[in-house]
Amino acid sequence: MALTPAPPVHDGPLFPEVDMGAEPSAPTVRATVVQASTVFYDTPATLDKAERLLAEASGLGSQLVVFPEAFVGGYPRGSTFDFGVTIENRAAKGKEFQRYHASAIDVPGPEVDRLAAMAGKYKVHLVMGVIERDGYTLYCTVLFFDSRGGYLGKHRKVMPTALERIIWGFGDGSTIPVFSTPIGKIGAAICWENRMPLLRTAMYAKGIEIYCAPTADARPIWQSSMTHVAVEGGCFVLSANQFCRRKDYPPSPEYVFSGTEEDLIPDSVVCAGGSVIISPSGAVLAGPNYDGEALISADLDLGEIARAKFDFDVVGHYSRPEVLSLIVRDTPTKPVTFTSASEKTKGTQK
Repeated sequence: MALTPAPPVHDGPLFPEVDMGAEPSAPTVRATVVQASTVFYDTPATLDKAERLLAEASGLGSQLVVFPEAFVGGYPRGSTFDFGVTIENRAAKGKEFQRYHASAIDVPGPEVDRLAAMAGKYKVHLVMGVIERDGYTLYCTVLFFDSRGGYLGKHRKVMPTALERIIWGFGDGSTIPVFSTPIGKIGAAICWENRMPLLRTAMYAKGIEIYCAPTADARPIWQSSMTHVAVEGGCFVLSANQFCRRKDYPPSPEYVFSGTEEDLIPDSVVCAGGSVIISPSGAVLAGPNYDGEALISADLDLGEIARAKFDFDVVGHYSRPEVLSLIVRDTPTKPVTFTSASEKTKGTQK
C-alpha cells in the first residue's frame, strides 16, 4: 500500500489573514460625546450651557457632537411628578408635570432654531436629546443638525421604559431616520430601545455608520450593550449620558427623589455617566467616564466599517431573508384623519 506523504508543517496560520487596510479615501471624523447635566426646569439656561459645551468641543476640532438623552427639557430621574399613581387610583395632582411640560420644546420652534444656529456657528454636526412637546403630549426625542446650521429631522423614542410611559408618548416608524452627511450616515436610538433587535435591524438596513445612543443608563452592564451594537452593526457607537448630582436638580420639596431623598446630600451622584465611544470591532476608543462632567472625544476611521462588514454584515452577506425578514411600517400613525382634508389635496392635484 502506498504511503501518503504527510502535509508540510506550517509555522504560520493555515489560512493567512486578509489585509483589509484602511481605504485611502476613507475619512477620519473627530467625534465628541457630551457628559453633562441639564439645568432642570430652565430651558434657556440649558441652551446656554449647550452652547458653551459646543464651543469647547469645536475647539477640540470635533465635527460631530452628541448630547445625552433629554438634555434639553431634562430627564425626570427619581421623580413621580407628584402624580400620586396607584393601580386603579389617581390622586388629583400633576403640578410637577405642568412645569415639566413648560420646559419641553416645540419641534419646530424657537429652541430648534437656536440649536440649528449653534451647529452652524461652530460648524459641527449636532445630535441633541430633547423633550419634545406636541400639544399636551411629550416625547423623548433626538434632533439632528448639519454643520451648516440645517435642521435634518428627528427620532422619537418608540418605546419609553417603565414609568417613562406615564409622561412620554410613543414614537412611530416615521421617525427612525438615518441621515447621509459628509461625515457618514448618522442615526440614533435612545436608551433601552437600543435593546430592541428589530429597531436596530431597521437602522442597519438604512446603512447606519455612526450610531448615536443617548441614554440615561449609567450601569456597567450598559457598556456590554454598546459593545454588542457596535460589533453587530459594524458601526461606530457613540453613547452620551448625563452626569448629575442631587444639587443639579431643584431642592426638596420642589423636586423629590422618591424613596431616596432622605439619603441624599447635595453632592450625591444620582447619575454617574459612563459615556463611551466604541469602534466597529468592539474596541473602546474613549471612555467610559464615571468621574464627572466631561467631553469624551475620539477619531473615527470610517475605513474600519468595511473591515468589520467583511466579517459580519447583518443585513447583507450574513442575512437569510428567505428564512427571516423584517417589515417596517414607516408611515406616520395619526389618531384622527379628516377625509375632507384628503379630498382637498386630491382636488389641487387635478
